[in-house]
Amino acid sequence: MIRNINPSGTVSWHKLRNHFQEMEYVRMQDLFAEDSERASRFHVKWNELLFDYSKNKISEETLRLLVDLAEEVGLKKAISDMFEGVRINVTENRAVLHTALRDFSDKPIMVDSFDVKNEIVAARKQIKSFTEEFISGNYKTSNGQKFTDVINVGIGGSDLGPKMVVNALENYRNDIGVHYISNVDDDYLYATLDKLDPKTTLVLIVSKTFTTQETIENAKRIKGWLEVGLDGVGVDRHMVGVTASYEEAVKFGVSTDNVFPMWDYVGGRFSLWSAVGLSISLAVGYKNFEELLLGANELDEHFKNSSFEENIPVLMALLSIWYNNFYGYETEAVVPYSQLLERFPAHLQQMIMESNGKNKTRDGYPVNYQTGTLIWGEVGVSAQHAFFQLFHQGTKVIPIDFIGFVNPFIGRENSNHDILMSNFFGQSEALLNGKVGEGYSEDSNNENLSSFKEFYGNKPSNTLLIESLTPRSLGALIALYEHKTYVQGIIWNIFSFDQFGVEYGKFLAKNIQSEIKQGIINKHDSSTSFLLNYYLSEKNHKEL
Repeated sequence: MIRNINPSGTVSWHKLRNHFQEMEYVRMQDLFAEDSERASRFHVKWNELLFDYSKNKISEETLRLLVDLAEEVGLKKAISDMFEGVRINVTENRAVLHTALRDFSDKPIMVDSFDVKNEIVAARKQIKSFTEEFISGNYKTSNGQKFTDVINVGIGGSDLGPKMVVNALENYRNDIGVHYISNVDDDYLYATLDKLDPKTTLVLIVSKTFTTQETIENAKRIKGWLEVGLDGVGVDRHMVGVTASYEEAVKFGVSTDNVFPMWDYVGGRFSLWSAVGLSISLAVGYKNFEELLLGANELDEHFKNSSFEENIPVLMALLSIWYNNFYGYETEAVVPYSQLLERFPAHLQQMIMESNGKNKTRDGYPVNYQTGTLIWGEVGVSAQHAFFQLFHQGTKVIPIDFIGFVNPFIGRENSNHDILMSNFFGQSEALLNGKVGEGYSEDSNNENLSSFKEFYGNKPSNTLLIESLTPRSLGALIALYEHKTYVQGIIWNIFSFDQFGVEYGKFLAKNIQSEIKQGIINKHDSSTSFLLNYYLSEKNHKEL
């Protein structure tokens, strides 16, 4: 069982607090000036990934103390417990085994006395078989045609992860159109359905309980659309359920052969590796889906077996804690220099903020330090024309992860890739060094102009430089951030695998839905009452 250790009471935390007094006003420019070999020591090369963390406000002493903190809170044991199926999700009495989904070894993985590996392997075979039958056209529509489109209906982890991966692997796509419906927004739902043909569309309904309101309400509308378009014939052939509630899926109308499993030891935001990722497999083929899993598994092995000093997710988590808990930098930006990773920051927002947005320690007491970080980002170069101005000259310091690729998918003459990557390198260099005290001769009539063009640098960043964007490298990249998130939660002494805060808002929403339907607003705070009455008034006025 993971130990309950308040990090702020450890010897290492006390030493880090004292060390911060020495480091607070140290300029990274000076650290590089004093040590021309700094980058050669503050980086990790692993497989086809280079992690350079030299552009951070750290010394070798900082790193040593951060590693001491990880050891003092029992991180090594916590990592082992997760991989071995210990019920580390204590509040829900569950193991946490998304890593088992991408484990292709023969080693059993036990939860209590049950080997979960057998059911995972069986699900993989089911995904492979269905994918191959579907893509080949052997699995046909109710009137014998080949399917042309897939709609994935889910929310949260049943939507964000698969959608991000399918977008990222655009260069590996087949001719199947894949569409994602998550929000209970009729405007978007029907705009999507109006472009599709129900006669050649397959619907994946992804919900662990098969009662998630947003998902099931959308599924009802889409099922009705199928029934009309198919004249009520063979509708079950056009639906697939991914769920832990087999009976509910069958009751909804899904064929017994088309139900895929979900398990309580896999949280939603970590579930794309399971049958939740069926839309990925259908979009890029099972072989590429398996490559995604294998890439993640390789990173798992790195995380499990590497020393903390050479462990990329551990180092990323420790740097995040250094900035969040000692410098007071509360946000982190993720900027991938690939348009195909446009949805990656959104996936990380759920993964990290839903996991570590907690204010109670593992023994149930209020924390006395900051947990969680605000995650945001956008693709470069677009981000440079949006919010990089704040990075360079704003009053806030926001640590940044730059993610770039050495080679594009297709090497072409006169490629833009070098232009893209020159921005990648130039922005991190500018954030480090700044530009101060230089004249601007282009406007000699304005002596004060140079002060507006100055910026001081000393803004921290990590650089992740990867050989190319492939299913395998993408799997490793996603797993890297999963493990970073886990390490943060262990050090902060919080539970990273529940999300009770989200659930209360859903409970209130159900009560409000009943009030809106009845047209009677019950007792709320004055603001909510005002808004609900205004909504009903305007809604009724328009209906009249």
